[in-house]
Amino acid sequence: MNLQIKGRVAVVTGGSSGIGFATVKLLLAAEAKVAFCGRDRGRLASADAALREAFPHAEMLPYCCDVLDPQQVGRFAQEVGREFGAVDMLINNAGQGYVAHFDATPHEAWLREAGLKLFGVIHPLQAFLPLLEQSDIASVTCVNSLLARQPEPHMIATSAARAALLNMTLNLSNELIVKGVRINSILLGMVESGQWRRRYQQRQDPVQSWEAWTAELATERGIPMGRLGKPEEAAQALLFLASPLASFTTGAALDVSGGFARQL
Repeated sequence: MNLQIKGRVAVVTGGSSGIGFATVKLLLAAEAKVAFCGRDRGRLASADAALREAFPHAEMLPYCCDVLDPQQVGRFAQEVGREFGAVDMLINNAGQGYVAHFDATPHEAWLREAGLKLFGVIHPLQAFLPLLEQSDIASVTCVNSLLARQPEPHMIATSAARAALLNMTLNLSNELIVKGVRINSILLGMVESGQWRRRYQQRQDPVQSWEAWTAELATERGIPMGRLGKPEEAAQALLFLASPLASFTTGAALDVSGGFARQL
């Protein structure tokens, strides 16, 4: 499928691992120019090396940046402007979850979750919006979670923060479309990640395969497709929404949960 993004410029936050890294790979495969950031210099360097080996002729810019620091994000945007002179797509992907019920969630966790989920989008959007406004295909796409609509009591702080992010992106979609900028989200269910890999290493049955372990986990959690999602599957949904193929779509939240959603 032609995503119509050859030669276009994409920015991916949290692009050095997981879904972000998978997204960068798909963008480069579609011949887009890509700037991506991450907080960990070592992980960022490893990602850069792997990508340059896979795509030796690609145009890319890795940048060490904490999206919660507006000054760092501002410098990232300036560097992207100098390197590429434009931005057509911003894909926000930073942030994990906090596992705890209400009575075990400290004050700091509430603040941290709200701050990361909201300002992890606000800071990049503020920094890159001037460049996005100059694009004829401008889009912002956010990785959110099914928790935004289907909260879990053992992740109460993250559920609340995810719902706030969904509310904010819907508001922004109405406000920024007059400037030609579309804003959409994907709502993730359970996706393979380093966190699940670490839990797999602690499994009770040492001979159980990764596939069997994740299938058992999916069954326990009630995922109809009987498995966890793959980072590439989330990345494909992100690229569709970010690309001109979704040119009449804004304010949408695409379910990528393997059928786990229970709301209408």
